Amino acid sequence: MIPFNKPYLSGKEIQFIKEAVELGKISGNGHFTKKCHSFFERRYNFKKCLLTTSCTDALEMCAILLDIQIGDEVIIPSYTFVSTANAFVLRGAKVVFVDSKSDHPNIDADQIEPLITKRTKAIVVVHYAGIACDMDTILKLSKKHCLFVVEDAAQAVESFYKEKPLGSIGHLAAFSFHETKNIISGEGGMLVVNDKRFEKRADIIWEKGTNRKAFFNNEVDKYGWIDIGSSFLPSELIAAFLFAQLENLESIQTKRKSIWKYYYDELKKLENRGKIKLPVIPQYATNNAHMFYILCENHERRDALILHLRQANVSSVFHYLPLHNSAYYKDKHDGRNLPMSEYFSSTLIRLPFYNDLTEEDQEKVVKEINSFYS
Repeated sequence: MIPFNKPYLSGKEIQFIKEAVELGKISGNGHFTKKCHSFFERRYNFKKCLLTTSCTDALEMCAILLDIQIGDEVIIPSYTFVSTANAFVLRGAKVVFVDSKSDHPNIDADQIEPLITKRTKAIVVVHYAGIACDMDTILKLSKKHCLFVVEDAAQAVESFYKEKPLGSIGHLAAFSFHETKNIISGEGGMLVVNDKRFEKRADIIWEKGTNRKAFFNNEVDKYGWIDIGSSFLPSELIAAFLFAQLENLESIQTKRKSIWKYYYDELKKLENRGKIKLPVIPQYATNNAHMFYILCENHERRDALILHLRQANVSSVFHYLPLHNSAYYKDKHDGRNLPMSEYFSSTLIRLPFYNDLTEEDQEKVVKEINSFYS
């Protein structure tokens, strides 16, 4: 079986984990955590980084930092993972869903403004497949209506919008290092703070609502509970694994881009025949090769292709179900139809994609897709 995903070792993961243990501190915010923070802040000019145990945690920190309250409204795409919405629903917000673009699963920025009300507090964008949303339009809306912008950059490490690193554009951003991502640590994530107003409070929330950091910086003579927060810090073992991956970021990206290009080039003929659609990369965006997906003619054809590949020992998967139709939120949704979100949910199929994927395995995947359409 060619798996859909396979975690990989890029270099010194085991060595760095051993070093973390030998340093005598494996709880959070130690030697390797600081090295990871410095890496991201230097490479992408992020103002402040805080590793978390997941992207979900980072998004929940965003909701706390924005002081989301019951009755507030937060605009997000329907075509996304549940964590994007859950983080704000947990604080009492009403989620207002926006449809996807006609040619890409990303949020359709042109549909946002009519949904803004006096209660709207933030716009949350999701850079699907590592491809940037239309950030100029979204930032104009943010400025015009005095709204915060949160980037769900779970899939967007090493990707850019008009030469600006994704995660550096909004007031806050959240990244994922789940084992399916470009850079992994098993589970893991990161909060990025680009607005100085949130920097000190982010440390407090990160430290379970205490001013522990100020204490260790000799800014106070003792520390205590001064705000809400939680145990968002990952262990040094996770940070050590992650830093080994970061050391090899460029080689990882080179390999992933070659895999992406092979799929695109080999499947282009099927697109030219009108059988499938391939990913679209807008001119303002770069491609970080997070995933490779194709769009089938309809739901039935997509499911049949997944079955065909499975019978050929190739694992492929569909992706998100539209959140506005979910069992939990459909009765809370305002009833608007979001046809593009449903279209991508019904037709999108993700192909096997991981760093150890061989050329022979890719050839087999392409061969079986061509066989299905022949």
